[in-house]
Amino acid sequence: MQTTRLDFAEGFRVVLGNARAQAAVMTISPGQSEGGPDNRHRGADQWLLVVDGSGVAIVEGEQVHLATGVLLLMETGDRHEIRNTGVGLLKTVSIYLPPAYDASGEETFEGRA
Repeated sequence: MQTTRLDFAEGFRVVLGNARAQAAVMTISPGQSEGGPDNRHRGADQWLLVVDGSGVAIVEGEQVHLATGVLLLMETGDRHEIRNTGVGLLKTVSIYLPPAYDASGEETFEGRA
């Protein structure tokens, strides 16, 4: 068993995982974004849960409104960007199946586009 207490400091951090799955937290400031038109995970699905805040996800060119409680699945290879369009921090938890990052937050070979 593994456990951790989530800290939503600004930025992206892998927080927990094993050989089959991985969790990460991401906090984005108002007006900022992560990812972009070429951002994708070739080797992993990404489940993104909005914990607090609001924004927009652009997945394969389609916009999805993000708000507290929204759960979004970005499938392997989907190009995506997450934008904070709100006035406060956008806090998310992502689950990657299989893991897409090493412990330092660098994409693994399998996860690179």
